[in-house]
Amino acid sequence: MSDPTPAYFIGGTGFAAPPLTAGLYVVSTPIGNLRDITIRALETLAAAHIILCEDTRTSAKLLDHYGIKGRRMALHEHNERDRAADIVARIAAGEAIALISDAGTPLLSDPGFPLIRAMAEAELPVIPIPGPSALLAALVVAGLPTDAFSFRGFLPPKSGARANALATMRDSRETLVFYESPRRLSDTLAAMTEAFGERKAVVALELTKRFERTRRGTLAELAAAFADEEVKGEAVVVVAGATETVVAAEDWQAALEEAMVEQPLRAAVDEIAARYGLKRKEVYDAALRLKAQQ
Repeated sequence: MSDPTPAYFIGGTGFAAPPLTAGLYVVSTPIGNLRDITIRALETLAAAHIILCEDTRTSAKLLDHYGIKGRRMALHEHNERDRAADIVARIAAGEAIALISDAGTPLLSDPGFPLIRAMAEAELPVIPIPGPSALLAALVVAGLPTDAFSFRGFLPPKSGARANALATMRDSRETLVFYESPRRLSDTLAAMTEAFGERKAVVALELTKRFERTRRGTLAELAAAFADEEVKGEAVVVVAGATETVVAAEDWQAALEEAMVEQPLRAAVDEIAARYGLKRKEVYDAALRLKAQQ
């Protein structure tokens, strides 16, 4: 007896899933609202030989909701390196395998990178099935610039490491996007206030779910607002980038002249360019003019 045609169900109506060519399919899944799944994602999950799940119990809610019966295998941060070789071998032998995380787009602060790298090294196809992402959902509703942004994932949980990480971002002018757990949200917002000052920021909670909410304010205002509030679900924090400061030419040129007294020309140029955020050539040309005048 032949295997039944792979299928998925929407509202009790069954739909046949077309066969897949061999490869690894990186499938985005809903971040909360199960209706945010795409038709292509349903077809892929239904037709895959194996569905790799960050947690098979969590993924069962989605797969069972749409009547997807395929074989499920756990792939998480503790076993992904050990299982990568076997998965690559299966795909090389002709299998189509889907990769999903608990929610959203895999690899964005979720498992999967070692497997993708192994697939690339084996020169086997990796096919993205795009869809929901908490990163993009929060970014587009934040009201902060989207022309340039940097996704920083989860910050270190320990206060010292977190402060050091934030210090490296202090001068970044692009919008910054972070994920954070509910139990660390207040401490993280306080640390961001210390590192970034009175910047505008947004905290997005329960995205696409019933109690979805977005709160805006300065970092200090948000830190105070969440200090005594019980938060459920992971948060997305979007922070405005550093503002560009205009430095008067006479100020940085005076600093350059002082630096040239104590350092070789090239070292002085490097120091002033870094300190004031200037183009090195502009500072170097000014240094040559100062040297010629001496």
